[in-house]
Amino acid sequence: MGKRILILSASAGTGHLRAAAALEQAFKGMPEVDEVRSMDALKYTNHLFRDFYSKLYTQLVEKAPTFLGWWYKTSDEPWRTDKMRLMLDRLNTVPLIKKIAAFNPDITVCTHYLPATLISHLIMEGKLQARLSIVVTDLDFHAMWLTRTFHRYFVALEETKVHLGKLGLPLDRITVSGIPIDPVFGNHHHGEQHRIRRELGLDPDLPVLLVSAGALGVSPAEVVLESLLELKHPVQIVILAGKNPVLETKLHTIAASALSAGLRITSLGYTTEMDRWMKAATLLIGKPGGLTLSECLASGLPMVIISPIPGQEERNSDHLLEKGIAIKCNDYTTLAYKVDQLLGDQDRLARMRHQALAWARPGAAEFIARTLLDEDLPSQPPVELGKTPTQWWHRWLKW
Repeated sequence: MGKRILILSASAGTGHLRAAAALEQAFKGMPEVDEVRSMDALKYTNHLFRDFYSKLYTQLVEKAPTFLGWWYKTSDEPWRTDKMRLMLDRLNTVPLIKKIAAFNPDITVCTHYLPATLISHLIMEGKLQARLSIVVTDLDFHAMWLTRTFHRYFVALEETKVHLGKLGLPLDRITVSGIPIDPVFGNHHHGEQHRIRRELGLDPDLPVLLVSAGALGVSPAEVVLESLLELKHPVQIVILAGKNPVLETKLHTIAASALSAGLRITSLGYTTEMDRWMKAATLLIGKPGGLTLSECLASGLPMVIISPIPGQEERNSDHLLEKGIAIKCNDYTTLAYKVDQLLGDQDRLARMRHQALAWARPGAAEFIARTLLDEDLPSQPPVELGKTPTQWWHRWLKW
């Protein structure tokens, strides 16, 4: 009899859901799988709780990013808030727990920490026999992802694995897989960039700057576009407004006025062809969310990082800068200057593309699915508090 796979995520942003979709696609292609079900955990909670996790986060990203950075740092202490979080989650996720029990999965895979905490607790209480694996969707690791018992963690970098080992988690249960994305981002063919540019209505010989406001359209894209109008290099700009019709209208207005001045600008809303736009692009200008940066790596696309969300995106930025895959612009007044400098250094651009492909893991979703189906290990016994060096965090927070 085939395995029953349950993939759990949460619609706080879009990255967690996109990772879940990539895993669902991978599992469906495996002959050992009988049924795959993917669920957004927040759909089975009450309205207030759902708004707290999704809408509040989006509002804070847009209006209070400094607060998010403070929260990220102060809450990043192992096990400090796990009991409080579990109590809060259990009070608001009773319908979700019933759905999980009714499906009775053999393997559960979580791409968000909310359902991971619940599944871990159900396993510890003997109410669920499934194996729990947790897929971290950023390059770095935050303490909110920690669970008491689990089958396996999948992380993006060897450095993250080392970090988890220092927290007391067994290294043989931590796998460096990369972040799961749609494998279409990794399908490269010689000479395809020119062909894709033609198909998208672009000049095949002119550099393409892809400006992304993210799927939700929460971005200073207007300022970015106005800054890029000062570029000295001839380029064509494609700007994606995401699911934000108000922003899309504003960008259309700016693009129309720029066209009258002879600049080539294409303004779009949300697209389901991000892989084609990335393959057509020379640079992506945007925020380094875990899924976006993983798609850029698989596409061999260097990044110009702007306005990273304090916390996880700033940490993602550090890794990309360290590996020579991205540059970062802290002030929009210098954005055109920095992009011009990069476009004028083709050797550096080539090195950045090479580094992106070297760190890419376009097959992460299939690798995770294959790993879980090929092994039959029991869940890891609950991690003991005494084995976690929490004193490091107390010293760090004081500093």
